[in-house]
Amino acid sequence: MSEFNDVTVVREANVYFDGKVTSRTVVFGDGTKKTLGFMLAGDYSFDTGVAEIMEIIGGEMDVLLPGSTHWKTVKAGESFDVPANSKFDLVVKEYADYCCSYIEA
Repeated sequence: MSEFNDVTVVREANVYFDGKVTSRTVVFGDGTKKTLGFMLAGDYSFDTGVAEIMEIIGGEMDVLLPGSTHWKTVKAGESFDVPANSKFDLVVKEYADYCCSYIEA
């Protein structure tokens, strides 16, 4: 899906890691949320509250998911799932454009 219709976009940015990771929250009519974001090169660790689906729109990243000992490269057009209440690590070598969907239980 290249665009979202009938949504509300939260004006204020979510800014992490001294501005190297930024996103905007998109709220759908049914209350579900996604963030559209951009990551500059760097190493990052994130904690989740709810389960997430990370779709890579542009660029690529290496990801270490909970319970895994092997890094996986994820490129544009690919996605990965992160369980609720967990932590995952990322290495972005150039940049990553992403869409994160939050899955409420």
